[in-house]
Amino acid sequence: MVNDRSLLLEIITALEEQDLDRGEYQLQRMIVAEALERLVDSTGPQTETDLEIRFSVGEFRVVVTSSDVAVIRVS
Repeated sequence: MVNDRSLLLEIITALEEQDLDRGEYQLQRMIVAEALERLVDSTGPQTETDLEIRFSVGEFRVVVTSSDVAVIRVS
């Protein structure tokens, strides 16, 4: 993963960088953070799988890979 921070914290930080307040979304209703983290961690650098998980939060798309979390405005 990107670094030692939890994946959930990486996602929250990326959303806040887009000026979304934590009150504007309920991640626990959209994803199971522990399951997502296990899935991403299972495709470490030794595998050749290019895992990419996408989900929407309002007008933003969150893209999670084994090395990055990105938030893209879709509207």
